[in-house]
Amino acid sequence: MRKTLAEIAQAIGGRVVGDDSLVVTGVSGIKEAREGDITFLANPKYLPLAKSTLASVIIVANDVTVEGKSVIQVDNPSLAFAGIVGMVKEDLTPRIQGIHPTAVIAADVVIGEGAGIGPHVVIESGSRVGSSSVICAGVYIGRKSSVGERCLIYPNVTIREDVAIGNHVIIHSGSVLGSDGFGYVQMGDVHVKVPQTGSVVVEDDVEIGACVTIDRARFDRTVIGRGTKIDNLVQIAHNVQIGRNCLIIAQVGIAGSAVLGNNVTIAGQVGVTGHITVGDRVVVGAQSGITKSVPAGAKMFGTPADDYKETIRLHSHLKKLPLYVDMIEELQAKVKALEDKLGKT
Repeated sequence: MRKTLAEIAQAIGGRVVGDDSLVVTGVSGIKEAREGDITFLANPKYLPLAKSTLASVIIVANDVTVEGKSVIQVDNPSLAFAGIVGMVKEDLTPRIQGIHPTAVIAADVVIGEGAGIGPHVVIESGSRVGSSSVICAGVYIGRKSSVGERCLIYPNVTIREDVAIGNHVIIHSGSVLGSDGFGYVQMGDVHVKVPQTGSVVVEDDVEIGACVTIDRARFDRTVIGRGTKIDNLVQIAHNVQIGRNCLIIAQVGIAGSAVLGNNVTIAGQVGVTGHITVGDRVVVGAQSGITKSVPAGAKMFGTPADDYKETIRLHSHLKKLPLYVDMIEELQAKVKALEDKLGKT
């Protein structure tokens, strides 16, 4: 990266306060930044760091200035900085042109204009890859599956049969879409496998992290809604329905046939039991266990999860249990002493 402040400000719709001819050569966090870097300040409590950082430029809110530093004022510093990082990241994004000679592609596969197919990719019969999509090395795409336009599939992703992926989807390395759902019937001491004949549908603008597993439905579809972002190491079971613009954070497990509404946030290591509904805009705190349906707009925490404020209040009282025990014992002693005194009279 080598751009002037004036060029960066124009790209992100900001206003320079300071030397707009200053050249920026890198991006970094405010603590780690070095001379030549651009960083950002989104929270006023970090203002002392803005004064001590070695960064040459800081992206700040419209009403913020930093003495001795050139800044770019914007409406949303976090969003603007993400745009700048995207400009740098674009240079690192895999660029594959055409079809690598080691790729194994069935004769009837349809590959859109401008798509790139990397080394040792396997694409089975009846599948298609949309225009301008990039399929990196070692990806497997099963029979009758589709990848939409402008997608980026990182190395060693497995997309099994009958999986439909929308446009502008990113899938990171090691993820598996369309693996069999975990379904068995017990016959005596033997677990007999139940066939999983459904599919997986990933809608537009979804990002799926590394080593995520999304199981195919038993009969119908497992669905990941438009705009949803899934972190690394998440397990999504068969027939799960996830709505639009959800955030599913690392190590979450969602059991079969659970339904998540739109704009749901599930924090790290949350477990969601099967056959329940989590309403729109629900937020679930880390390491919680969702064992029953949750109404829209609720904020949940704990195992089993309950209203966030009520759970925090309960935890606060639990920490005070030793104090409460001492108080009760003291009161019991006083009551006994009073009873003894009354008894003697």
